[in-house]
Amino acid sequence: MVHFIPFILFNLYIVIASFLPEISERIRLAHVEREHGAPLLFNLFLILIVLSGPFYFILSIRLFKKLDINIFNNFSSYENVNLDWLRKLVYTFGAVWTVLMFFATVHHVFGLFSWVFCTHGLTLSLSVFIILIGYFGLKQKEIFIQYPDSSIEYVTEPKPKYSGVVMKETDAKKYVSKIRSFMSNEKPYLDANLSLPGLAEKLNIPSHHLSRVINEQFNVNFFDFVNQYRVDEVKSRMDNPEFENLTILGIAFDCGFNTKSAFNRVFKKLTGFTPSEYKKQL
Repeated sequence: MVHFIPFILFNLYIVIASFLPEISERIRLAHVEREHGAPLLFNLFLILIVLSGPFYFILSIRLFKKLDINIFNNFSSYENVNLDWLRKLVYTFGAVWTVLMFFATVHHVFGLFSWVFCTHGLTLSLSVFIILIGYFGLKQKEIFIQYPDSSIEYVTEPKPKYSGVVMKETDAKKYVSKIRSFMSNEKPYLDANLSLPGLAEKLNIPSHHLSRVINEQFNVNFFDFVNQYRVDEVKSRMDNPEFENLTILGIAFDCGFNTKSAFNRVFKKLTGFTPSEYKKQL
């Protein structure tokens, strides 16, 4: 609600000023008559509107960074929850909006540039932005998924709520041993949709505790932790005659990867080689 206060005040000012001829004559954005100077308060509101673009642009960048942290701390694959399309749209629209609003302000204050270019540019960019959000948003089916179990516990805090509590070394070792044994014997990473809450439920460990152990004892986030096991499994099967009838991609899908691009990207990140380069070395 706080973010709407400047917008409400500006529109309230416009409504009140419209009933005062001596003011309304001076706040027309398309200055046909230049002998009237715009009121100081109107210019102030206009400047605030221009500055709001970069402000929300920077705020969006911070939110996207937080989103990335949450994804890598809770999911082993991010294709289904990937919002890169929204990130690109917001960045593009933020840049276009800032430039056009700058031109609009310069036009209003100094009478430079074309007012039609500013208004039509803003209207067109906003329309395209809304249409694209609707199109890609509808394709992002995960947005509309209603999880049957509302008790699923994801780790979304910048720092776990227990960060000030020291975990006993014996408890940490017990958790590490249990996790390693389960990952090696049960191979839950073969499930492409494995998540932190899902693994925590299988291990009977609270999500926050599991996240802490992975971060502090294994020194990785959940995404890299699970995908390291997947990559190791792929490498093992590449060198196993039992799987020689499968392609590299077929092995990758069997090991928990759900797209070719994700597999190639993760494999290269964790090994320093592409899958084909690694197989040639074998």
